[in-house]
Amino acid sequence: MLDKSDETDIHPLFAGAPSSTEFRKLRKRLVRETRAAIEDYGMVRPGDRWLVCLSGGKDSYTLLAVLHELKWRGLLPVDLLACNLDQGQPGFPATVLPKFLTERQVEHRIEYQDTYSIVTDKVPEGRTYCALCSRLRRGNLYRIAREEGCSAVVLGHHRDDILETFFMNLFHGGRLATMPPKLLNEQGDLTVLRPLAYVAEEDCDRFARAMNYPIIPCDLCGSQEGLQRVQVKRILDEWEKRSPGRRQVMFRALMNIRPSHMLDPKLFDFANLFPSDGGDAKDQPPIPEL
Repeated sequence: MLDKSDETDIHPLFAGAPSSTEFRKLRKRLVRETRAAIEDYGMVRPGDRWLVCLSGGKDSYTLLAVLHELKWRGLLPVDLLACNLDQGQPGFPATVLPKFLTERQVEHRIEYQDTYSIVTDKVPEGRTYCALCSRLRRGNLYRIAREEGCSAVVLGHHRDDILETFFMNLFHGGRLATMPPKLLNEQGDLTVLRPLAYVAEEDCDRFARAMNYPIIPCDLCGSQEGLQRVQVKRILDEWEKRSPGRRQVMFRALMNIRPSHMLDPKLFDFANLFPSDGGDAKDQPPIPEL
């Protein structure tokens, strides 16, 4: 494929991009890291159609722009359909994203589903909305993907989201798990992709602000105090402040797992782990009951 390198030949999503050396380095880093995640996790089947989910936040804007950059340069052989799910939150600026996408010649679908009323009705006062809100959003996005002939639902979760989810599961869920870069849904007909898996949240923020994209804050769950994710984020921020680069080191650990040095007997055959002259586990005397 042709890798376009002429900086004057750009997708409209990059119209008005800063010309500074710092921004060019940021843009190249975002493209490089996204391309690496796509290749490392085998996300692409040429000719597929991706539903790129756009919330209006800095992460989804970055995702949309970088994917179109890769496609523009002939490095992403899939069709892209941007999608915003308007969940009926009071005061949501419904015209911002349609205008933004139309002006920048991005194929898109805007879907209105009032999940806000359902969430606020079903969730008791004082409880967080995240679980029900995300479940309803995911169900609608899966439906839209099927209606549009898409094989993948593409989300803007970045490195820090993945790391925070790991620690949330560790601290509150009693398991070692996080959001994988590539996941098959329960029905087995759609993949969920996170191409920004290697990208730092700070870079998404810097990019979206430099491009002056119209950021839409989440006033439903993002405004709630005491969220577990907020607490974990503060812990990681403090660690990063004390030891710069700590986040990246911890993230690399998620890609360097040694089952024989963990404690899950379902992942490693501890029962048959003996010296070569020690015989098999079945040859050992039974362990007496206590």
